[in-house]
Amino acid sequence: MASIAIDGPAGAGKSTIAKLVAKKMDYIYVDTGALYRAIAHFLVVNQIDIEDEEALAKACAGITVEIKYENDAQQVYLNGENVTPFLRTEETGNMASKSSAKAPVRAALLDLQRDMAKTYNVVMDGRDIGTNVLPNAEVKIYLTATSKERANRRYKELIEKGEAADFDKIEADIIERDERDMNRAIAPLKQAEDAVLVDSSDMTIDEVVEAIMTAAKAI
Repeated sequence: MASIAIDGPAGAGKSTIAKLVAKKMDYIYVDTGALYRAIAHFLVVNQIDIEDEEALAKACAGITVEIKYENDAQQVYLNGENVTPFLRTEETGNMASKSSAKAPVRAALLDLQRDMAKTYNVVMDGRDIGTNVLPNAEVKIYLTATSKERANRRYKELIEKGEAADFDKIEADIIERDERDMNRAIAPLKQAEDAVLVDSSDMTIDEVVEAIMTAAKAI
């Protein structure tokens, strides 16, 4: 089985790009961020204090997360319930960034991610795929963009949905999340030594996809 690992900071477009690359290569797309968000959703709903190590470990021990494909779309199931519609809220995203630094959360998902890569040809995106989850991936990409450009994308997304949006706050949250992700003790966000750097700040989606497809030609 072959793997393409795409890492990068929040808002860099990893999920959008990874889906397109997977479709072009007829690979399975694995959105690891959605897995962490599923656990984050559980923690928010059940008001688990993630600084309480015992409570967090107990909560993670009772969580089952599964990825299923229905009508060619990835669906995430948490303890048998489809929680996909609840995964993209700001509250869930912020909790995912905080909780993903915790050992019980990472341990709960590590084997699931690796098992999928053993079973299928995958395009997997996240924060530490090339450095930690799939260190032997055939292709590694570090996809990034400036904080201003990432904030602009998120701002437009919210406005298009008819939701209120504060550009400065969005950018501040992105910068704070970058700092947290890059400096966490467990599997911090960083570019793998053998990863191809792709800065999408001034690139179209098609150009980013082409850059990754070019890197993937070696598979």
